[in-house]
Amino acid sequence: MSIHSSHSKTPCSDKSDSVSTSKRCSPESIYNLIPREEVKIEKPPRYISKFRKQVKQEVQLNKGTNKTMGPAKVEVPSPKRFLLKSSEPKLTEKKPFAYMACGKQRKPPVPPKSENPLKSIQRRKKDFIKTNAIENIRAMPRKPQPIYADTRNGDKHPLESSGLVPKYVKKKSYGQTPEYLQQRKEEARRAQEEYENYIKKHLQQKAMKHLSEEERETVLRGLKTNWRELHHQYQGLPFVTDTLRKKRRKEMLELDMKQLEKDIDLIERHKLIYITSD
Repeated sequence: MSIHSSHSKTPCSDKSDSVSTSKRCSPESIYNLIPREEVKIEKPPRYISKFRKQVKQEVQLNKGTNKTMGPAKVEVPSPKRFLLKSSEPKLTEKKPFAYMACGKQRKPPVPPKSENPLKSIQRRKKDFIKTNAIENIRAMPRKPQPIYADTRNGDKHPLESSGLVPKYVKKKSYGQTPEYLQQRKEEARRAQEEYENYIKKHLQQKAMKHLSEEERETVLRGLKTNWRELHHQYQGLPFVTDTLRKKRRKEMLELDMKQLEKDIDLIERHKLIYITSD
């Protein structure tokens, strides 16, 4: 249990001068009275390279090679080997200069000043003042470079490379259907043809009968004839349906006429009609 006092100072050892200023004095406590064993930290052995001896030998061998200007030991010439008049080195004999030694012909010499050039080579004197004046008169005025300002301070940038100019309008393919859309359209057409062929084969495999145009017209005429007969019977019914039998008769005629109207409408809307074997 630690004891603290607000008025008393924290006790420190008398040997505080030898302790570094970074360490703080421990507070007074009963546990600090028990002596503690000093823990010694053992350092790992220092690293020593296995190439140390080899490096020392190489340094000793190459230590004194460059201490002087040139090699360390130079052979001094003996005085007995002095140079004589005939012992001087002789130069090679001079050879005459041969122009174009590769076998090509020599170029013609420069014509003298007194020789007049040919008429075709003679040039007329050019009036540069007049020529420049004509060129400037015929020249087109230089167009100002299109620019745009993107800040309030008026920072200018070229307009052509900014992406704001519609350059795509000048393309040859402008306004035409892209090739990939044409390919997709062709693929869709082929897929539709394959689907129709598949349906035809599938219907043929199931042995479905296809009504011809004559048979379709015959069936349509028969349905219309039946409807007219039922309609004639419906018109002949009494106005007052006071009995149960009359009501049922009227309802049956109405149901038959509605069914015939649906069949007639179905046949008129569809030109291809298939009949199953069932």
